[in-house]
Amino acid sequence: MHLLDLIVIVAYLAGTVAFGAWFSRDQHDVKDYFVGGRRVPWWAIMGSIVATETSTVTFISIPGVAFTGNMTFLQLVMGYMLGRVVVSIVFVPAYFRGELLTVYQILGVRFGSGVKRLAAGLFLVTRSLADGVRLFATGLVLAALLLAMPGTEETARAWVPGLNPTITILVASVAVMGLTTIIYTYLGGMSAVIWTDVVQLVIYLVGAGLAAVILLDRIPGGWAEVVRVGRDANKFTFLDFTWDITKNYTFWSGVIGGAFLTTATHGTDQLMVQRYLCSSSPRQARVALLSSGVVIFAQFVLFLVIGVMLYVFYNGPGANEIAAFTANGRIQSDRIFPHFIVSHLPTGVVGLVIAAVFAAAMSTLSSSLNSSSATSMADFYMPARKAADAHYLRVSKWLTAFWGVVQISVALIAIQFSTRVVDEVLGIASFTNGIILGVFLLGTFAPNVRQRSAFVGIVAGTAVMLTVKGFQLASWQWYVLIGSVVTFIVGVLASRITGEEATPQP
Repeated sequence: MHLLDLIVIVAYLAGTVAFGAWFSRDQHDVKDYFVGGRRVPWWAIMGSIVATETSTVTFISIPGVAFTGNMTFLQLVMGYMLGRVVVSIVFVPAYFRGELLTVYQILGVRFGSGVKRLAAGLFLVTRSLADGVRLFATGLVLAALLLAMPGTEETARAWVPGLNPTITILVASVAVMGLTTIIYTYLGGMSAVIWTDVVQLVIYLVGAGLAAVILLDRIPGGWAEVVRVGRDANKFTFLDFTWDITKNYTFWSGVIGGAFLTTATHGTDQLMVQRYLCSSSPRQARVALLSSGVVIFAQFVLFLVIGVMLYVFYNGPGANEIAAFTANGRIQSDRIFPHFIVSHLPTGVVGLVIAAVFAAAMSTLSSSLNSSSATSMADFYMPARKAADAHYLRVSKWLTAFWGVVQISVALIAIQFSTRVVDEVLGIASFTNGIILGVFLLGTFAPNVRQRSAFVGIVAGTAVMLTVKGFQLASWQWYVLIGSVVTFIVGVLASRITGEEATPQP
């Protein structure tokens, strides 16, 4: 790696740690540590939502989606925007009734501690597995980027003789990302997470923008050529009205399934809800959430357009390079953008884009660690033990470090397993989100349903989702809708059968 690229990457990592140390000055209790004292401005929360929603896999994979297909992914983003409207109307007001630290405390008030702990426990397990595997996936991307640079493989062999250099770089990447994120999240809490997210958002958008400008410059004929070739290859198609629930990225699965997915992830998942709790009012939370949808849409348009430009470039002046990301006669879409980065970007910009890959990964990981710590503290530890604020704050920081170690461990274990196992682990979050959304819908729209019927709904929703996923009966974009509807309907029916609905709601 060129020295300038290395300096850029090290400066970024050091800066994030310094950010965490800076925000540790004003922490006095868990309210400061987990919700920033409820004084974070809406635009910073908006940036944090976008950064957290964008993983490294998104940064690298979405251009590959347009390269091998078209822009129908935008149908899913349309669903994302619709889901935000639902969350802002249905759920946001409830977040500001009382001094909440986690979204699951609402379930505790509505159904009792059993449902609250079950929902919180599902969140902790699925978040640790899914984000640990995402950390592993980011390590794969970084390993591919670094190993494409001259001399990196020889250096890796010298570090650990006898070990596959890919494994060496992968483990090193996971360790650097994981430990750096643990340090600044441990020190700065949610304030550090949000403000670092804002910086990370700027870094990866600037990195992607620079890559797009340089890529366009490499195409003879410029944007007019991109439009001509892209139109001829149907790359700008973004609507598909096919009715097939097993097919990804149709209008129906995108808009309907995407709306339910976002309603779950942004309305009932502590990872996102914790950001709204940092707002001073429901209005500020709504503005942050809705404006993030506009930025997300624009961001995905940028990533997809980069994919179209990559298609034009590698089917034109760069055609002789296609073999670099082709294996067994098939194009490996996740390697297309990384190959262009290391092969065509100038010194310094390569370091910036690699820092952008770190940024996209660390923004999600830091949010995961802080929200996992908040859930462990507010839903399990604090109800079980009365103590001083200083004690709760100290334990909260250690819980942040603990969940960081857990996720790094998951990432390292994932190295030993096949891609199929990794995909299965990532899929866990998809169907548990639907079940939890179903419970929140019971709490909101079925006032007579009590804890026992809610548990019946959860069991039924889990059984149905295991069947749907196991037999691949539907695209993953329908998982949340199916899980939430089954959980809600069964919960209501169980309430009527057992006579719970005749019991007044306390």
